[in-house]
This record gives sequence, C-alpha cells and structure tokens, in this order.
Amino acid sequence: MSSLSDVVRTEFAAAINQIATERKIEPEAVLEAIRQALISAYRKEAGIIEDEMYYFVELDEGTGAAKIFEAPILEQDEETGEITSWDESKAVDVTPAGFGRIAAQTAKQVILQKIRESEKDQIISDFTGKVGEIITGQILRMSRGTVIIDLGRGQGFMPPEEQMRGEFYRLNSRITVYLKEIEDTVRGQRIIVSRADENLVSKLFEREVPEVASGAVEIVSIAREAGVRTKLAVKSTQEGVDPVGSCVGQRGVRVQEVIKELNNEKVDIIPHSDDFQLFLRGVLSPAESLQIDVDDDYKTITVTAPDEQLSLAIGRGGQNVRLAAKLVGYQITIKSAEGNVESKMTGDEEYEIDTYEGLSQESRDMLVQFKLTTVGDLARFKDKWQDMKDLADDQKELLQLKVDKFEKEMSERETDLPKFGDLKHNKEDKAEEK
Repeated sequence: MSSLSDVVRTEFAAAINQIATERKIEPEAVLEAIRQALISAYRKEAGIIEDEMYYFVELDEGTGAAKIFEAPILEQDEETGEITSWDESKAVDVTPAGFGRIAAQTAKQVILQKIRESEKDQIISDFTGKVGEIITGQILRMSRGTVIIDLGRGQGFMPPEEQMRGEFYRLNSRITVYLKEIEDTVRGQRIIVSRADENLVSKLFEREVPEVASGAVEIVSIAREAGVRTKLAVKSTQEGVDPVGSCVGQRGVRVQEVIKELNNEKVDIIPHSDDFQLFLRGVLSPAESLQIDVDDDYKTITVTAPDEQLSLAIGRGGQNVRLAAKLVGYQITIKSAEGNVESKMTGDEEYEIDTYEGLSQESRDMLVQFKLTTVGDLARFKDKWQDMKDLADDQKELLQLKVDKFEKEMSERETDLPKFGDLKHNKEDKAEEK
C-alpha cells in the first residue's frame, strides 16, 4: 500500500505534536482518533455494516503510512455489542488498492478537525473565566429568534428569553451584554449572553459608579422587568457616602449612562434601610400616604392605599407592586381604603402575564418567546398571538378579555383628560378672576 501524500507525510508528525501541545493531551490520543477515522472510512468504502470481524489499523507515527487488518472476534459484550477480544495471530491485511488516497484525506480531515476543536476549546476556556462579566460585541445575525453576537475571539448566543422586551437588534450594531453561562448542547459548548438578566444592571452601575466598583456602595437587591423597569436597593458601607447620590451622579449623569445602555429602561434607585417600614415606603414609591402592615412570620405585607394613590402603588399592569414584592421577598397585597383587595403579588412573577389566572405554562412560554409579556403588548400586537396556531382557543379568549378591558380603561382615561381648548379657557377664566 502506498503511504500518505507528500504534504501529509512531511507535516504529519509536526501536526500531531501541534495538536497535542495545544489541547494538552498525549499524541497517542490524536493518533487513535486517526485510526478510528480510517477504520470508518474503510468500512464505508468496503460496504461493511455488521461486525463479523474485528478491524484495526497499523499507523506509522512518523510517516502516516497506514494498513487495515481484520481478525476473528473472540469475545463480544452481549448488551453493548462492544468487541472485547480478538485473535490477532490470525489477522489478515485487507488494505484495498488505492486506499492511500482515502487514508491521506481522512488523516488530514481529522487533523484539521482537531485543530478546530483545539481553537474552540481554548476560546471557551477563555470565556469561562469571564462568566458573570459584561462585554461589548457586534450583532452578526439572527437565527430562529436567537441573536448571534461577535465577541471578538468567539460568538455569543442570546436566545429570546434573554432579550429585552421592546428592543430591536440591528445587524452590525454594537451592544453590551452580560456573559451568563457556557451551555452544553448536542453540538458542543456555546456562550450564552443576556440583555434581560438583572446582573446586567448591577454590572453597568459597577462600570459607571466608582463607589460601586470599590465596594463603598453596595447593591443589596435588584428586581427587574427587562426593557421596562428596574428597582434596585443600595446602601453605603462607608460613612459619609451617599449611596443614592453616588449612583445618580452629578445632574444624573451616571444613572443616565446606565439608562442609555438599557435602551431607556426606567431605573428606580432606593436607599436600603434597616427600618423595614421606611424601606418599604421607598420600594412602593411613587405612592405616598400608605398604611403598611408586615407579618414577618408569614412574610406577607398588606398595604392600604388612599384612592388617589391606589393606581400609583399598583402600577400599570401591577408592575410597581410586582417589582416591590420581588425586591423585598414578601408577598404584597394592595387594598383600597374601603378594604377591597386590588392586587396581590408573590414576588415570583417574572412578567405581567404571570399574574393571569388560567394562562397555561405552554401559552406563557410562547408569549415570552415573542416578547408579549404585558397587556399593552397584547393590545398593540394582536395579530401576533391571534395567529398563533399552537395557542389554544380558550387561551386566546382569556387574552382577548384582558385586552378588551385594557382598551376600555384607556378609552375612558382619554375621555376624562381635559382638552387643549378647555385648558386654554380655564387659564383665561383664572386670569379674569385675578
């Protein structure tokens, strides 16, 4: 049998040593991979399907010259089918004529594959040390809802659940992401990045606020609905340092940089306090004049709000109280002055739709994938969810009732707003009275 081609012959040993050094493995492991690939190539060429004989390769480690042998099987595992022993004394050289060309191509493919694996493993290793940090990259493309980002030496994958609601990702634009984890998939490991993770906010403040980076100001807790609103509680670890003022910055320059990076997501910075009542009033702001009752045993909070503060305490779609419950880790119930329960949040809800009774987990996951997480989204993009074939009819009816109620409330609110002409006449009337 002829040996490998001249190119492979002259570079064979050097290539093996290069791979072994880069991957920090023994050269024998690379040679064994080549042997197995050669056996597969031979079996394919010869049309062998069943393991009637045992096949092995003799490979010259210096030149790459290879021969295929077959030997009778002596023992085979009944469960796995693995051949455990064979009669090497009766081995026969079955190397076909012209196999040298196939052997050369196969060896070259294995070597190139090992080099690619080596580079990929090194990249993954480098990024593993950066998990938990933020990094800026460039958007390369979209694939089935996943945004693929160029991170320099590697690529980051941002699946739908890690994207910010209401954010549009344009090709070639630069974006800051949180390096969340290295995920194992059937195709190997890949880098998962996020724009929705609450840690993106804390890392941005760490970047923009020297006091946070040094530890003089500590971010105690964060509650976030990505793309809409974040509440974070901060405290000072050094005397004389104003935690809220440090995060806001002179004329708001620091917090504005964070908000800009978050695509104008609203950020509430709340001073943490050992006085839980005082802390809760900050957490539930902008609502004021609240009566707050805390049950530490059951980790529940009951808030009674004046009628004019009720909507502020609850927030649109329950967002304010939902984030407050998540931030403090207590269930919060909002009651009107008459004692009627207006809202109840456990803090486990991730989106507004998580508060919809009767919405199935499957439907919820579908809506999250399409970033339809509030009744406002459902009203604006009716066609998206109404045309979903996998969304059951009873689930569509539930969503439609929510949208109808929302649109009615919005219509009534617009009706109650004073018109420009009315405002003008009111000003003129007041001027005449003076």
